[in-house]
This record gives sequence, C-alpha cells and structure tokens, in this order.
Amino acid sequence: MVLRQEENELLTQVGPGTPGGELLRRYWHPVAPLQELSEDQPTRFVRILGEDLVLFRDKSGNAGLIQDHCVHRGASLLYGRVEERGIACAYHGWLYDTRGNCLETPAEPADSKFYLTVKARAYPVQRFAGLYWAYLGPDPAPALPRYDVWARTDGRRRIIVHPQLDCNWLQPMENSADPAHLQILHQHPERGDQVSTRGRIDTVQVFDFYETPFGLMKRRFYVDGSTEEHPILFPNILRTGDTTQIRVPIDDTHTYVVFVRFQPSADGSAVEQSTELPVEYREPYKVPADALHPTTRFRFWDSNQIDNQIQDYMAWETQGALSDRTAEHLATSDRGIVAFREILRREIERVQRGEEPKAVVRDPDHSIIDTGLDASLSRHMRGPAERAGAAVGD
Repeated sequence: MVLRQEENELLTQVGPGTPGGELLRRYWHPVAPLQELSEDQPTRFVRILGEDLVLFRDKSGNAGLIQDHCVHRGASLLYGRVEERGIACAYHGWLYDTRGNCLETPAEPADSKFYLTVKARAYPVQRFAGLYWAYLGPDPAPALPRYDVWARTDGRRRIIVHPQLDCNWLQPMENSADPAHLQILHQHPERGDQVSTRGRIDTVQVFDFYETPFGLMKRRFYVDGSTEEHPILFPNILRTGDTTQIRVPIDDTHTYVVFVRFQPSADGSAVEQSTELPVEYREPYKVPADALHPTTRFRFWDSNQIDNQIQDYMAWETQGALSDRTAEHLATSDRGIVAFREILRREIERVQRGEEPKAVVRDPDHSIIDTGLDASLSRHMRGPAERAGAAVGD
C-alpha cells in the first residue's frame, strides 16, 4: 500500500479544516498534567492540532483553553491575569470566560455593550486521570472514554511525560501496528540479549490483527505457545502492558507523548489517590535536544536507562519530520500498518459525510471499557515475551 502524495497528506495533516484534523477534533486529547497549572503559574501555552492556545485556571477553579492572541490587538493571553470570572488580557484588560465570551472591555464607555459582540475561540476542558483534556471539535462534545487504565479504582496511576517528538503523529501510531520491530529494534545488551540481525524474531510464530469496536488489536503468537495482545485505541493511543501511550498531534511535524501507567493493588482492593498524580518528566532522548536528524544523536544504547522509547524515537524521527510514504516498500509483516491506514482513511471519510467516527463515546455514564488489561498484567508477571520488552515497548 504505497501512498500517493495526496493520500499521505490526507492521513497526516492535522490543522483546522484538513480532513485528518477534522477527524482528530472528534476526540478528547490530553494537553498537560494537572500540576502544570497552579496559583503561582495559572497559565500555560499549548499547541495542539496546529492551533496556538492558552490553558488557564481562573480563581474560581475553572479550567479553560482559549486562543493565544487576544481578539482586541493580538497580545498573548499567556500573560493574562486570571480573575474570578476568567482571564484578562494584560494589554487592555479585555476579560474572557472559559467559553471565550468577552465579559468586560475596561477602556470602553461604562454604558457600552461592545463586549457583547466579541468572542474568542475557546474549547472545553476536563480534568481526568491526572491530566487536563481538551476537545476541539463541534458540539455536542462526546464523553471522555473511561478506559480501564484510566478509570479503575483498584490501583494507583502515574504519568510519564516524554520529550517532544519531532515528527508527525502517524509515525508512532503506525509503529503501534508494527509487531515485527519489537524483537529486532528493542534488543538490549544490558538485558542479556545477544544482539544480532534477527534479534528475537525467531521466537515469534505469527502476527495477527483484528478490528475491535475501539480500534485495532495487534497480536503475537510465540513458538513457546504463549500469546500477547496490544490494543490500539483509535485514533492515537496504544495500550501495552499496564500503560496507555497517548500521542497527541501538536502540528504536522511535532507530537506530545504522555503515558498513563496503572499499578493494581496487591489484593484487588480500592485505592484512594489524589487527583494530581505523580508525574515523571523524561530527559531528552537526543543531543542536542532541539536538533533534528542528522545533526542530533540519539542515546540509542543507554546503559543507565533501558527504555524502548529511546529506540522508538530514533526510528520515528529519522524517517523525517513527515515520512515520505510514496517511497516506502511494505512487506507482509506490515499488514497491520496497512490495516490502520485503511481504518484511518475510512473514518476520515465518515466525518466528511457528517457521520460519527469510530470509538466516540456518547454516554457520560458508560461502564469502564475493558481493554484486556488483566490479561496483559498476568502475562507481564509470568510471560517471557513481556519480560523481554513488550510491557515497556510496543
């Protein structure tokens, strides 16, 4: 399935008005851990789906996501003053609530109703699983899906924020549908692997994929009789082992990567945990951190940190900021990538027809969505395949 240039653009562009961007705007996306807003620092710049925005928390505790540039004269609301009713531009004091309504224009006459004609672009925000989530699509907003890793109460969660990924979001998502790379890319001498061309690929008997109501299931059958499954939760999440890997498009050539990891309680009992979860921020995976291949070097073998993400980042970024899929040569082991592309294109076309895309949840009181977490946790405890890297890789 070699793509034409226009097909590659269809699947990879995320900005407002693009077919792919309109699909992605039908889902909630995490934009920051809860700790990143505080009384001392109540605003944070956010770039998501090609839009420059400011996340803020007013003095009433309401969270909002509003366009960066004030609609008056364009000054950044990142420097706005938060008040009880919203955020006021530092330049001329125009005050906006979390819905983007202008509430006050201080320099206008006292009896002026001009503020009623003004509205800033703003989006709804929810707090869930230790993160602020934003929805940039049309009303009515769907429910946030209560996947088991995020919603179960019989364990503790923590958040891992990875370095900015300097490439398009589809590259890590196609990697999620690529089971063959695990046994070859993720070889670690520190783990006892005898690094070779074939790696551990001969431990795998066959790869398999099947579509689910919430995405695409990737499955490996091993020669020792064991199996493992990693669900891709459409459109931009991989659940592997105890973790959801969430890949949020910043724009066409950058991606925000955040993990939510779940540790079950030993006896299955409920655990009380603060809404602000522990957060780990990973150091850059390349030096210099702000450079691109080939002027940067990835810490490919890191003896201090056996982390498959470093190797993944190398593979994703060195394809280029936007992979040229017109020049690739797909093989039989790439059929999961083909399947994911077909689902993505189908769902883009559904949105273009005005239909609801895959995995959108409307019932706010829906039950916890089972992604097979218990089976993955069980394999992680006993299975050689998971111990060899699948639980921390993909």
